[in-house]
Amino acid sequence: MKFKCSQTTLTKALNIVSKAVTSRTTIPVLKGILLEVSDDNKLKMSASDLDITIEETIEIEDGISGRIVVQSKLFGDIIRKLPNADVTVELIDENVTIKCMNSEFTIVGISPDEFPNIKNTEDDQEFISLDKNTLREMIRKTSFAASADESKGVITGILIELQKDGINMIAIDGYRMAITREAMVNMEEKNVVISAKIMNEINKILSEVSEEENEVKLILSEKKAFFLIGSVKVVLRLLDGEFIKYKDVLPKSSSIKIKVRKGDLMESIERASLLSKEGKNNLIRLSIMDGIMIITSKSEEGNVKEEVLISKEGEDLEIGFNAKYVLDVLKSIDDEEIYMLFNTAITPCLVEPTEGESFEYLILPVRITGS
Repeated sequence: MKFKCSQTTLTKALNIVSKAVTSRTTIPVLKGILLEVSDDNKLKMSASDLDITIEETIEIEDGISGRIVVQSKLFGDIIRKLPNADVTVELIDENVTIKCMNSEFTIVGISPDEFPNIKNTEDDQEFISLDKNTLREMIRKTSFAASADESKGVITGILIELQKDGINMIAIDGYRMAITREAMVNMEEKNVVISAKIMNEINKILSEVSEEENEVKLILSEKKAFFLIGSVKVVLRLLDGEFIKYKDVLPKSSSIKIKVRKGDLMESIERASLLSKEGKNNLIRLSIMDGIMIITSKSEEGNVKEEVLISKEGEDLEIGFNAKYVLDVLKSIDDEEIYMLFNTAITPCLVEPTEGESFEYLILPVRITGS
């Protein structure tokens, strides 16, 4: 096996592929990257932790076909520190030689025989076409609300609902829920759940692929999902289990509705949370009255009071929240104004856009006692 390509091209590909490498494994081959040179002067680089596999194919020169696994961290560190010039990589016996200008390294290769076999997707398989930036935004707006507790099973994932006229993403962790929707035409209706952690890795990959690549193809099989982005292929395992019936959790009606500027509210809560972090539950208290919302927080370090202008329908209300949960929601919203819907001090708050239904966020309150 032998190939030559630019250090820049190789580094860029390594940055994408290495996202699938795990250090938490006793299987040596999973700490490596598989290099495969084909007869048509192409290098395919692959990495896998069995939950996610990433492949990138790049054009090379002077290719001699063959395959070997190299230790990801060592190979990556070497390539990244080489000068910006052509790099020649050659397999000699079981060792891999790397040459670039005045530098020459020889590292031990790992047999590729134990590397996970990745089932290829057929070119004629039905796929869903997604806009890259739309997908990135949908992941950003939901992934934070998935549970980070691995023991929670399916709610560590994002539910992807494919409907005839749209795609929805939903995440829930027991304290808040995020729903985002985009219009699109689908051939079939299907629901799958993908780990939020893996979806965040997909988001990082989408930010690194060429700006010219705007289309993401999504292929769904029984147990796997395939994301195809230009020369990059990501294969990931779907999560098993039935996702929470989230529509049953959404309030059917509300008795109190306020309209508020998102930026004003977010800045006020950020200031109030400077003191709430010292207390229990990161607690802030919202006192909702006609024309104004008063945000207060106190701890042994002191107290804070913020006022935000609002328009309100319904009764006055005093309700407490974990500041972090509210801020996570507000940071994911791009709209200038939002609706917040309430019923009582112990029932969830629903956050909606003032126009359309592109998102919904549900935040559970914290019970407040005394003054």
